[in-house]
Amino acid sequence: QVQLVESGGGLVQAGGSLRLSCAASGGTLSTYAMAWFRQAPGKEREFVAGVGWSGGTTAYADSMKERFTISRDISKNTVYLQMNSLKPEDTAVYYCAASPCRIKVQVTAMDYWGKGTLVTISS
Repeated sequence: QVQLVESGGGLVQAGGSLRLSCAASGGTLSTYAMAWFRQAPGKEREFVAGVGWSGGTTAYADSMKERFTISRDISKNTVYLQMNSLKPEDTAVYYCAASPCRIKVQVTAMDYWGKGTLVTISS
């Protein structure tokens, strides 16, 4: 059974940066696209960014594509989310997820989920 474990969350001032990591274990995700979602208090979970199985294709939510960068290290079975110029509205629990074959943006399309890491941005 594949397990995804996120790390790297924390408290940062507005304008700062964080890098989130998602490590996969229990199986290979070489044919899976990986994605980051986030869920703020009282809001629905939303797509943030995705990366294809080879790492060569990426996709971003419009509001984040200028500030966030997703990448993956296949050899380490790890996906990263570099977040810059953080804003208070970026405060949320960030989740790593995997979908078969290609990048998908729907929550219901994911096969695997991590438990999330909390990111808090202070103003």
